[in-house]
Amino acid sequence: MAAYAALVSLARTTELLLNSDKYSIPVDEKAQITSIREYAMFLISSLEDFPERSSRLEGKIKDIANQTEVLIEYFMWKQIRLNWCSVQNLSRSEFDELLTKSREEIGLIVSQTMDGQFVGDSSATISPARLAPTNNNDVVIGLGADLITIKDRLCGASSKLQVIPITGMGGIGKTTLARNAYDDSSIVGYFHIRAWVTVSQHYSAHRILSTLLDSMTLFLKEQVLGEEIDETVMAEKVYKCLKGRRYLVVMDDVWSTEVLDDVRKLFPDDGNGSRIMLTTRLSNVGLYADSSGPLHQMRFMDNNQSWDLLKQKVFMSGQDCPSELEDIGKMIARCCGGLPLAVVLVGGILSAGKMTQASWKEVAQNIASIVDEQLEKLLSLCYKHLPQHLRPCFLLIGGFSEDYEIQVSRLIKLWVAEGFLKCGNRYKSFEDEAEEYLEDLVRRNLVLVAERKASGKIKRCKLHDLVRDLCVRKSNDVNEKYTTAFIKDFRYINHIDHYPKETWLPTFLAMLSQRVATSLQPDLVGNFRLLRILDVINDSDRLLPSQVFELFHLRYFALAYYVKIPPSISNLENLQTLIICPWRKYGRYPAHFSSLPLEIWSMPQLRHLVFSYSYILPDPKDCSTPPLENLQTLSGVSSLVCSRRVMKLLPNLKKLGIIYSRNEDYNVYNLIHLHQLEKLKITRCRDSSWLRKNPIFPLSLKKLTLYGGEFPWKDMAVVGALPNLEVLKLRFLVYDGDTWETTNGGFLQLKFLLIEESNLQYWITETNHFPRLKSLRLHYCWDLSRIPDGIGEIPTLELIEVDDVNKSLVDSAKQILEDQLEYYGNNALQVHCIRV
Repeated sequence: MAAYAALVSLARTTELLLNSDKYSIPVDEKAQITSIREYAMFLISSLEDFPERSSRLEGKIKDIANQTEVLIEYFMWKQIRLNWCSVQNLSRSEFDELLTKSREEIGLIVSQTMDGQFVGDSSATISPARLAPTNNNDVVIGLGADLITIKDRLCGASSKLQVIPITGMGGIGKTTLARNAYDDSSIVGYFHIRAWVTVSQHYSAHRILSTLLDSMTLFLKEQVLGEEIDETVMAEKVYKCLKGRRYLVVMDDVWSTEVLDDVRKLFPDDGNGSRIMLTTRLSNVGLYADSSGPLHQMRFMDNNQSWDLLKQKVFMSGQDCPSELEDIGKMIARCCGGLPLAVVLVGGILSAGKMTQASWKEVAQNIASIVDEQLEKLLSLCYKHLPQHLRPCFLLIGGFSEDYEIQVSRLIKLWVAEGFLKCGNRYKSFEDEAEEYLEDLVRRNLVLVAERKASGKIKRCKLHDLVRDLCVRKSNDVNEKYTTAFIKDFRYINHIDHYPKETWLPTFLAMLSQRVATSLQPDLVGNFRLLRILDVINDSDRLLPSQVFELFHLRYFALAYYVKIPPSISNLENLQTLIICPWRKYGRYPAHFSSLPLEIWSMPQLRHLVFSYSYILPDPKDCSTPPLENLQTLSGVSSLVCSRRVMKLLPNLKKLGIIYSRNEDYNVYNLIHLHQLEKLKITRCRDSSWLRKNPIFPLSLKKLTLYGGEFPWKDMAVVGALPNLEVLKLRFLVYDGDTWETTNGGFLQLKFLLIEESNLQYWITETNHFPRLKSLRLHYCWDLSRIPDGIGEIPTLELIEVDDVNKSLVDSAKQILEDQLEYYGNNALQVHCIRV
C-alpha cells in the first residue's frame, strides 16, 4: 500500500512540475526528473501486475519515493516563495546531488525488478478481475425466524415501555437483524418516531443526544442552526419530543451499563407501546437493560445457511454456482464457523477472484483456522488480496473515528488530495475514479453503505468495528508514529530526517481525528511546510495565522468556523478543496455576507469550493481572467450574479448551490451555459426573488433542488423537458397555484420527486408522464386532495411517502397500495406515513 501510494503521488508531482511554466528547470535537472517519473510509472505498473504479492522491495520503494517527492516539493517551494540563491541550508548544487542520488536509487530498484528480484510469497493468486455484484435487496439469510420474533416483540400487546436486547459475538449479525426490523414497513408505520444511535466503546453523551435530536427534526418546534446547545437542554428537548408519542429507539453496539444509566431518564413511559432495542456483545449489559424480558441471543448459521449466504455474495442474482465449485464452496462456507461476517468477507474475496477450483482451494487453505483467531487471518487475507490502488484508499477510511458515518464527498476529496488517484483525464475525473474505487471496496464487503443518494450513488459509508481495527493495525505497520501531542492523531505520516528542519514534517499528512479540537498555533503551523491536508475543527481565536498561507503544497483546507478569507489565499497555489462549514457545536452563522477575495480567480488547481451560504463570489470584471477549468463544485455561495462572462469562467462546473436574499435580477437564465452542470440547488430566503422570468436550466442537469420562487405550475414544463433529470426536489412554494397538470413526454428519466410545503390542491397526471419514477415524497402538502391513481400504476414505483398533516392524502396513498396489491399483485410498492 505505502509503496504504491508513494509512487502514484511522486508521478503526479513530477508531472505537475514538468508541465508547469512557473518553474525554471535547467536541462540536466529536467532530464533527471523525467527519468524519475518514467521509473515511477514503471514501478506502478509492476505493482499493479502483481497485486497479490508482497514485495521484498516494497519498504525500500516507499522510502525512496517519499524522500524523492519531498526533495522535489522542496525545490518547487523554494522557487516560488524564496530567492533560491539566498537560502543557505540547501544550495542548488546540493539539490542537484540529492536529485541524482534519488534517480540512481530508483533506477537500481527498477533494474532489480526487471532482473526478477521483485518477488513475494506465492500463497495467493486471486485476481481482482471479477468483482462481486452489488445486491441492493439482499435476502436476510438465516435471520428469518429472528426477524419475526423481534417484530412480534416490537409490536407486542404490552403497553409498557420495553427494552429488547439483542446479544451475540462480533460479526454474528446483531446490527443486521436490528436494522432489518427497524426498516421494516410495518414497523415504520407503527411508531410515531424512530431513532437509531450507534454507541460504540468510547461513547459520548453529547453525540447520543445530538443523534436523537437529528432524528426528531420534524417534531421540534424550535430549531436554531449553528447554535451550541447545552447537554441538559438537549436532554430536555429529547424527553419532551418523545413524551406522548409511541417511539422506537435503537441503541447499537452498547458496551457498558453506564451508558444505560445515562440515558434512562430520556425515555418516558406513557403506556403506549414504546420500545428500546439495543445490540451488545455483552450478555450482562443486555440483562441490565431489562431483566424482566428474555435476551434475544443470536445463533450461528448452519452449514446450509452459510452456503446460501456465500452464494448470494459471490454470484449475481439468478446466476448458479458452477457444479465444479459447489463442493469446495460448501467446504469454505463450513470453515466460516456460521459467522455471517466471515461468510460475507470470504464472499468478497471469492467474487473478486478467478472462478476456478485451484483459486477456491487456495482460499479454503488460508481461512481454515480463522474463526478461532477472531477473524484476524480472514481480515488480513481480505486486505492482502486488495489491488494496490485500493489499499491506501481503504486504510485512510480507518483514520475516521469508530462507528463514524463518513460523508463520501469528503472522503473522495481527501483521496484526491493525498494523491491516491492515478488517472484523471477529459473522459474521467479523479472524483469519478474515486467513486469507482469506493464501489469496489463495497462490493468486496470491506466498506458498508450507510446511506445512498436518490441517484443510487453512495452518500455515507462506514466500517465494521473489526474491519476498522484491521485498518488501524495495517496503518501502524506502514507508517511512522509520532508522540508529539499536537500531531498524535494524524494519519499517514512519513518522517524524513535528512532534509532541512523546516521540512521534516510529513508530505503525507492526512487529517485530525474527529474527537480532537485544536488551535492553529503559528509556530507549529510554520513547521508543516509540506502539509497537504489541514482539517481544523475548532480554533478559539477564530483567526488564521499568516503562516497558514505559506503552506504552498496544501491541497485540502477545511474549517468548521467562519473566517474572512484574505487575498493571501492565492499563495496556496496547489489548493484543490476549500471548505468553510461550521459544525453545530462550534460554528455560528455570521450576521452578514463576506466577499471572497478577487484572488480566488487566480487559483487554477481549485476543484471544490464549499461554503454555508455566507460568502459571495466576486465578479472579476477583468476580461483577461483565465477560467477555473478544474473547478467542479461551487456550493453555498450567496447572491451569485450569473453573467455570461462569469459562467464562461466556470466551464466544467458540475455542482452549484446558490442562495438569494435580495430582490434583484441575477441573470439566472445564463446557467444554461454551464454545459457540464449535473447538480443545481437554488434557495430563496426571505422576500427575495431569484428569477423574473420563466427559468431556463442546463440540459445536463441530473439533480435539481429549488427552494422558494412562487412560479406558476405551468412553468414546470421547462423542468420536465430536461432530458437527464433524475432527482427533483421542490421546497417551500417553488411553484404557486392550486393545479398542476402534466403532459406526455416530460420527466423521462425522473426517479425521485419531492414536493414539500406546497399549496397545490389538484394534481392531474397519467402513468406515462413519469415513466421511471421510483420514489414519491409529499411533505406538508396541506391542500392536496389526493394522489393521482396513475401514479400508483407506474411500473417502476417503489415508495410513496406522506406525512399525517393531510388525512385525505394519507388515505389516498393507502388506497393506491391496496389497489396495487389486489388488482396487480404488486408487492414491491411501499407506503410510508410520517407522523408529525
